[in-house]
This record gives sequence, structure tokens and C-alpha cells, in this order.
Amino acid sequence: MTNPIKPTYSDIQKWIRENHGFVPKSCWIAHVKELHGLNPRIAGNRILKDARAVPCPENKRGAIEDAFRHFGMIN
Repeated sequence: MTNPIKPTYSDIQKWIRENHGFVPKSCWIAHVKELHGLNPRIAGNRILKDARAVPCPENKRGAIEDAFRHFGMIN
């Protein structure tokens, strides 16, 4: 499904909860966006501007990538 409106992190979290049974942390979504070159914004409360304190675990990336495909963010 291609969605012309950019999904929010909440939209992505809801879709993953419904389809994969867990709610990803927003920092995990941002990390996977960064891995795919989608340029997430830098959170204002981020302590280290050039490093991730909580990277996405390998076993959760597939579900987040599935959500990105569902929303037409990646192929």
C-alpha cells in the first residue's frame, strides 16, 4: 500500500503492534530510518548528536522494515 501522507512514528508503532505483536521504541524507528537513508530528524533531547544510545536490536529491524514497506517508505 502506498500512502501519499508521510506516516508518523505513532502510525508505524500501531501497525507493528497489530501485525508483529510488539511496540517498537521511537529511537528504534529512527535508527532504521537512518539505516535506509530516510533522514530522521534529530530529537531535541538527544544527548549524543552523532551516536545512538539505544540502537534497534537486529531481531526487531525486520518488523520495522515491513512497516516502512507497508507505508511506501522503502521498496
